[in-house]
Amino acid sequence: MATATETSTMPLEGEHRIVLRGVGWKGYQSLQKMVGDQPIRLTYDRGDVEIMSPLPKHERKKSLLGQFVRILARELHIPVMPMGSTTFSREDLDRGLEADESFYLGDLGRVRDPDHIDLDVDPPPDLAIEIEITRSAFNRMGIYGALGVPELWRYQGRTLRVMLRQADGSYRQSKTSAAFPDVPMDELARFAIGEGSRDENACVDAFWAWVRDDLLPRIPQRGEA
Repeated sequence: MATATETSTMPLEGEHRIVLRGVGWKGYQSLQKMVGDQPIRLTYDRGDVEIMSPLPKHERKKSLLGQFVRILARELHIPVMPMGSTTFSREDLDRGLEADESFYLGDLGRVRDPDHIDLDVDPPPDLAIEIEITRSAFNRMGIYGALGVPELWRYQGRTLRVMLRQADGSYRQSKTSAAFPDVPMDELARFAIGEGSRDENACVDAFWAWVRDDLLPRIPQRGEA
């Protein structure tokens, strides 16, 4: 099967994207096996594959926001199952991708086997984080919507947007998170966007202090009227 390759030239050096046309589902699965655990993202959309190697800034923001979710889940006593950049795909939809970070939250018993996610029988993750330092050639939001992911946190360099899935599979920006409805997302965004330290521990410590000293006192404790 012939495939055509095109390279996307991006404004930021280091984050390269290559699009392979006409790969098909089996070709996509073969590429997944070839990539293995390498820091490479594959996006598959109805026959075509985009291969992306992330920038250091991409990976730092992904790690930081992922830690924020873990802290919120711990302090709010919400069961959490981090899935990182697990591949989520469905052959019947002919689509697949890896989120930058992804999480199951709440009732974790919905997932049959955490080590073998199968979206034919398991639900999609409750929350995915999408870092967009440079733009994908594909409509990744459309793929998330087709797979049924209910909430995305979309970081685009200087903004963090909460996107909630609608009944038609599209996403609408929201001021509040469905996963963490008591968390003022504009305040959370300040820690992600405004952090200037190279030390992630310092950023995480500042966020954790805000959660404990500022956020939690504003939230009624469970069981209170």
